[in-house]
Amino acid sequence: MINNEKYNELVKYLKSLGKVILAFSGGVDSTFLLKVAKEALQDNVKAVTILSPYIPKWEIAEAKELVKELGVQHEIIEAPIIDSIRYNPEDRCYLCKTAVFSMILSIAKEQGYNYVIDGTNFDDTKDYRPGLRALKELEVKSPLLECKLTKAEIRAFSKELNLNTWNKPPYACLLTRIPYGVELKEEYFRKIESAERYMMSIGFRAVRVRCHGDLARIEVNRSDRSKLFNEELLDTISKNIKEIGFKYVSLDLEGYRVGSFNEAINQNVK
Repeated sequence: MINNEKYNELVKYLKSLGKVILAFSGGVDSTFLLKVAKEALQDNVKAVTILSPYIPKWEIAEAKELVKELGVQHEIIEAPIIDSIRYNPEDRCYLCKTAVFSMILSIAKEQGYNYVIDGTNFDDTKDYRPGLRALKELEVKSPLLECKLTKAEIRAFSKELNLNTWNKPPYACLLTRIPYGVELKEEYFRKIESAERYMMSIGFRAVRVRCHGDLARIEVNRSDRSKLFNEELLDTISKNIKEIGFKYVSLDLEGYRVGSFNEAINQNVK
C-alpha cells in the first residue's frame, strides 16, 4: 500500500465508481490503473482489450499476461478498420475512439458495469489528441487525468508497486506511423510491426518506424542516435528492414518524439 496523497485520492475516486470496465492496452498507464483498480474494487473491475489490425500482436500477448498476473477478468474484442478512418484523417483518433469505446460501453451496459474508464493521464492534454474529445462525449472516465497524475508519477508509483511496466517505453497504435490522408492497408501494419520488433530486438527500446509507402523512416530515442554511427550496423538494419518489405530505409535525424506526424498540423494551426 502506497501512502501518498495523490495515490490515496485515486483509490478513493475508483471506489466511488463502484464497478468498472477498464480499456486495457498493457501500457504503463493502463497497467498501473488496473493494479490500483484491483486494489480499490477487487472483483468489480474487468479489463477489455481491443484486437485490431493496427494493434501489434506482441502487445496483445503482453496485455493477456499482465491481466493474468493481476488476477483480473479479461475480455478481448475485435475492432476492424472502420470506413471513416480508411484514409487516415487528422481526426482519426476521435473517430476510432468513438467507435471502439462505444463497443466497450455496450459491453459494460450488457454486463452491469457502472462506468468505462481509461488510462489517459494529466500529461496527455499537452499533445494533439482529438481522441480525448470522444472520451468526454461518451462520458468515459479517466481517473489518472481526474487525479492529475503525470507520467513521471505513474512510473514512480508503478516501480513502487513492482510492476514491470514501470520503465516500459511509450507506445501507440500503428495508425500513428502512417501519414494523414494515406489509405490504411494491413500490409503497412504488418511491415511496421515487424520492423519495430526488429529494432527492439537489437536494443532500441523506444522506436518508431514511420511508413511512407515503400520508405521506412526510423525514429530512435535522441539519446540512442549515437549508437547508429556505425556503418556495419546501418547496413545490417537496412538489409533486415528491406527483407521485411520496405524498398527504402531512412533515419529521422531528429530522433523519436511523440506524435511527429502532428508537427505538420501544429504548423498549420499557427
